[in-house]
Amino acid sequence: MTGEDSDESVVRRDRFSGGPARGFLSSLAADERIFAADLAVDRAHVVMLAERDIVDAEVAGAILSALESVEADGHGGLPGGEDVHEAIETAVIERIGPDGGKMHTARSRNDEVATCIRHRLREDVLETLEATLALREALCAVAAANLETTMPGYTHLQPAQPTTVAHWALSYEAAIGRDTERLLETYARVNRSPLGAAAFAGTTFDIDRERTASLLGFDGVLENSMDAASARDFALETTSALSVLATTVSGLAEDVILFANRGFLDLADDYSSTSSIMPQKKNPDTLELARAVAGDAAGGVGGLTTTLKGLPRAYNRDLQRATPHVWRTVDAVSEATRVAAGAVATADWNVDDLAAEAGAGFSTATGVADLLAANGLPFRTAHEVVAEAAERGADYDALESAAQDVLGDSLAAFVDPAAVEAALDPAASVASRDSLGGPAPTAVEAALERAETTLETDSGRVAERRDALAAALETLEAEVSAYV
Repeated sequence: MTGEDSDESVVRRDRFSGGPARGFLSSLAADERIFAADLAVDRAHVVMLAERDIVDAEVAGAILSALESVEADGHGGLPGGEDVHEAIETAVIERIGPDGGKMHTARSRNDEVATCIRHRLREDVLETLEATLALREALCAVAAANLETTMPGYTHLQPAQPTTVAHWALSYEAAIGRDTERLLETYARVNRSPLGAAAFAGTTFDIDRERTASLLGFDGVLENSMDAASARDFALETTSALSVLATTVSGLAEDVILFANRGFLDLADDYSSTSSIMPQKKNPDTLELARAVAGDAAGGVGGLTTTLKGLPRAYNRDLQRATPHVWRTVDAVSEATRVAAGAVATADWNVDDLAAEAGAGFSTATGVADLLAANGLPFRTAHEVVAEAAERGADYDALESAAQDVLGDSLAAFVDPAAVEAALDPAASVASRDSLGGPAPTAVEAALERAETTLETDSGRVAERRDALAAALETLEAEVSAYV
């Protein structure tokens, strides 16, 4: 469009406005999510058109005033249309006449919708980032309060080696930290403007794409117009990063469910439910749902990938079916992450029960084998001695008997009995593992300090992006007020 609708263009629009497939084509209801984004994109575009003398300032003011009225009436007040973009334009024309059509000069719905999706998705990514920060903060708090709280560690769900609650908590904090990093990197690629690419081949008008990008808070533009209008790799990348986060949260949820089952912790009532028939039940339902979200997210990745696979350049209507995968995934994963954060933050750890179980299943066996190896035995021989002892009991007498059989000599001939007794103690065993990243309180305390520093840095990075968007919105509002 170059401005006013000609009689021919009105007839053409009427020709394609009916038929039994109209409802199937329409995304208007689903587009409520990007209603505010579209209004922002419209405003930035109209301001730029006026600044470039493509649209008269008075007409720009009328359009911008009409957009205020459309915003006040809300998405529910829009007339019918194939999508929110067409409906908003129609609503503007209804308010000010044919001049309202000038708002669509030098753009297409193709670049418009791509911009709106990015505009809204970056907000959703920031909300998810804030959820990861909340979960990391909760995990750090658990670690700080439980540096010396011993607990059983598992491999294959079997007692393996003693560790601490702090060590466990920071293992998930580190993983969620990487999820934060991934989402921050994803945000940088989401936050680029396609506006001005038009249908896919640019426009003949002397527009300023950098100006609209700046007014909308984007960090730059997608230069190639065909790429800008059609690319949805940013959506797939976001959904994939969310799927990785959901997988991390799922593992955390499973651990907490298991710990609750074994009496290691008590979940707060706010994150539990009871049975409709069994009054004694306290079920970890919220965490079970959080665990299941990983499946939803994986489905989002699969659905989006399949929709995008093999699409030719430049625009295809298939893309209308792609975006819901992103919205469903980001909503589910963000909520699950916040629920996990709340559950972790409010759980009560049963310290005595954890300590009592820390040595279950002869979990200190590896420490004893390490001690024997440190005193000259080949590790494989030490492993054989301790394995033989495990068949007889998890104490010094069992080790002594095994040493007599395997080594043909008393255990004291190889290692100080007092050192063996210490290695058999779960707390002492944990304390001895003070290598980088180990569970010893000294090692975990240092790791906690680093985690808290990184968390503070990441919080600042998220806040900077929030502030940048707020500043851009303030600038846009000021520019709009100059015309209205």
